Amino acid sequence: MKDGFIKVACITPKVRVADVTYNVKQIQEAMEASAKAGAMIVVFPELCITGYSCHDLFYQRTLLTQAKAGLLSLAKKTEDLSGIFFVGLPWEHQGKLYNVAAALCGGKVLGLVPKTYLPNYAEFYEARQFTPGMQEIVNVCLEGQETDIPLGTDQVFRCREIPELVIASEICEDLWTPCPPSGRHCLHGATLIANLSASDEVTGKNAYRKDLVAMTSARLYCAYLYASAGEGESTQDVVYSGHSLIAENGSILVESDLFATGMVLSEIDVYAIAAKRHMMSTYEMTDADYYETYFSLSLQETKLTRFVDKAPFVPSDEASLRRRCEEILDIQSMGLKKRLAHTGAKTAVIGISGGLDSTLALLVTVRAFDMLGLDRKGVIAVTMPGFGTTDRTYQNAVSMIKSLGATFREISIRDAVLQHFADIGQDAECHDVTYENGQARERTQILMDIANKEGGMVIGTGDMSELALGWATYNGDHMSMYGVNVSVPKTLVRYLVSYYATYLADEALADVLRDVLDTPVSPELLPPKDGVIAQKTEELVGPYELHDFFLYHLMRYGSEPKKIYRLAKYAFAEDYDEATILKWLHTFYRRFFAQQFKRSCLPDGPKVGTVSLSPRGDLRMPSDACAELWLEQIASLYK
Repeated sequence: MKDGFIKVACITPKVRVADVTYNVKQIQEAMEASAKAGAMIVVFPELCITGYSCHDLFYQRTLLTQAKAGLLSLAKKTEDLSGIFFVGLPWEHQGKLYNVAAALCGGKVLGLVPKTYLPNYAEFYEARQFTPGMQEIVNVCLEGQETDIPLGTDQVFRCREIPELVIASEICEDLWTPCPPSGRHCLHGATLIANLSASDEVTGKNAYRKDLVAMTSARLYCAYLYASAGEGESTQDVVYSGHSLIAENGSILVESDLFATGMVLSEIDVYAIAAKRHMMSTYEMTDADYYETYFSLSLQETKLTRFVDKAPFVPSDEASLRRRCEEILDIQSMGLKKRLAHTGAKTAVIGISGGLDSTLALLVTVRAFDMLGLDRKGVIAVTMPGFGTTDRTYQNAVSMIKSLGATFREISIRDAVLQHFADIGQDAECHDVTYENGQARERTQILMDIANKEGGMVIGTGDMSELALGWATYNGDHMSMYGVNVSVPKTLVRYLVSYYATYLADEALADVLRDVLDTPVSPELLPPKDGVIAQKTEELVGPYELHDFFLYHLMRYGSEPKKIYRLAKYAFAEDYDEATILKWLHTFYRRFFAQQFKRSCLPDGPKVGTVSLSPRGDLRMPSDACAELWLEQIASLYK
């Protein structure tokens, strides 16, 4: 559990209405099965010990007495199981009946959480039998258990071994109200909400229920376990589908099929939940008077079954990807539109290499000009052939510029760079960093001076992945007057260009864009070999799909290197061996820390997603921070 994952389960057992003996046996067997599967937190449905649909049978003392005996039996069962279990039953207190969730762990009933909101509309009439739960905690006793049991809504259960794991409970209707108790619970520190439910099924309700659980976990930055009643409940007027859901921070990790019994399993990441709360200054914790009960778990490494996306910046389904691409292009274009209008720039100057990043920047720039109703001829697209330029990239650049109706200019940098090398005493046959960066800075000088001459601004082309690695020449391609790609990761740049080619471009432009997509990523600063690109970025700094994965988990969740390594091994199991992943993880951290000075003075550019490296936005990082702690942890992962 050192990486924050803990296995959880929601279980819908078969029940018989009012048959406590049968129901307890089914719950016990399910508890054993969940423990065998490694689940540490297990949630059962509302009133599952008796069955939810007992109605006026809840008035019968025989049923109430047997329910308490069944609860004691289940509690004792947990002596042999490592985990905390939530089961539902009716509870009598001072002449009133309460619909409660009982937390069981270590052979004891740790607490009873009553339902706050009792539905008494449409097909529901719970207020006929039950009383709304009290917030103030009272102590009750259970014959057969020596210690008193807290009863009341305002209580949480804290794990001794994992301080970030704090569990609270609400019951069914509580979730569907304007002010669910879970909000209050989370503001007192709860990171996981256990909801014991008996939600009947009507057409369309399952989709709404799923959205409700997902959005609650998103709004509260928590894990949400929703276990619902199913087969065996009375179908006198309604039918129960057993729709169970496990959500975390807005994402549904797993859900059951409708009208199915059994168990759904996944793993929640309590460290990720805690990290999101750390970052939210408006997530204000309360000092409300809550009762806290501590419990212990026997922890072990949690085997992952949940989906780990190897392309977390890219939506996995086609429809969502199309929407995301259109949104991002709009954000980029609207940002540039505003800056052009505000500065009164007559032109936009952009260097076009025939690579992915400058292609996307050009597409965004002409889109911004279209929004402003400006002639695309005001986009001055400059190709600047150098020592590493290939015919393929050059032809693609020229074709693209002309197809988009921008103004084409070609300015070779060869003579100017050779003169510069002579001025500083650089051997033109020495292909070192000076040889490479001298070309990048010459290109930036040309663009800046053209912008001055034409009353325009230079549009930056570099993407967020390059900024994370510092793969940009300081005061070269690192500099511009507005960077439209500054928060777009490399893995997403590819999809944006592909989207444009598929849905927005004419046939001629689409052909060019597709060839750009097929071209290896390269700065083209070293001479080609036999006319082919010799300098391939991903051979030098590593695969961008790995670096984007590392960046996402570092920035979104503050994850440690060892956790990112574990997730990457899981996500890229079919793509890279462990040694390769570890090698590039080390490269990522080394470069990320060493290159912060380049990010500290970034030009303006629009934030388009949840991760940004802007020094004015998401990342206030000292330029001189040491990477030793992180690199030492990576070193410990080598076998």
